[in-house]
Amino acid sequence: MMNRQQILEFLNKAQTCHLATVENSEPRVRGMMMYRADESGLLFHTGTGKDVFRQIQTQPAVEICFNDLQAGLQVRVRGRAQIVEDQALKEEIVEHRDFMKPWIKEHGYGLIGVFRVTDCVASIWTFASNFAPKEFIPLHP
Repeated sequence: MMNRQQILEFLNKAQTCHLATVENSEPRVRGMMMYRADESGLLFHTGTGKDVFRQIQTQPAVEICFNDLQAGLQVRVRGRAQIVEDQALKEEIVEHRDFMKPWIKEHGYGLIGVFRVTDCVASIWTFASNFAPKEFIPLHP
């Protein structure tokens, strides 16, 4: 089984994941690019006009699924999304995400909504553990 540090390393290596939110008691799932994961939580960005941004403001409970299909490994992380108002962090994200630079140039930093998923617990799935009882590993000390 993976420990906290191994899980965070796995999450940071993943290029994409799937984020589940809730809207009017109905699930919503979409592909996302996580910015980074550490012991303070999982950091994401999205457009402030997008449904996902409104959904996490209304109902902060989320689950994120990361897959490595080659390794037959899936890590699901459950937590609570919190909006992060930090201009320096927005600038850092844009500096590392070239595709965002033209959008910011045209619309400004108000276009970006940053959120951190905290109170995270992870569960690991592999083919070998397919029928084993689920274990939850806290990602925060």
